[in-house]
Amino acid sequence: MTGRSVPEWQGATPDAAIPPRVRLRVFERCGGKCALTGRKIMPGDEWDLDHETPLSMGGRHAESNLRVVWRPAHREKTAVEATARAKADRMRLKHLGIYPKSKARIRSRGFEKTRREA
Repeated sequence: MTGRSVPEWQGATPDAAIPPRVRLRVFERCGGKCALTGRKIMPGDEWDLDHETPLSMGGRHAESNLRVVWRPAHREKTAVEATARAKADRMRLKHLGIYPKSKARIRSRGFEKTRREA
């Protein structure tokens, strides 16, 4: 075995919790800087681990695919990704000929008024 003295952590499932020892290793590997903004994570700042290649795009839930991000920047990124992912899902369904039931109500123009002739 060359390079690492400790084997790389890999989650058993995509939603497996990341152990504190792995969080610390990723933080040290990233130099304590946010991968999105380049901002130094200061004591008391809230930060998360983000998947460099999202799990929804085929990324692995493994230590090598994790990076440190400042929580406010991470929330912004996640919101943008969720919008793009939803659009991709809709397009994939349409391509397969699966049209989800529309939530829009059909608006009628109503009935024509009848005139009374005298």
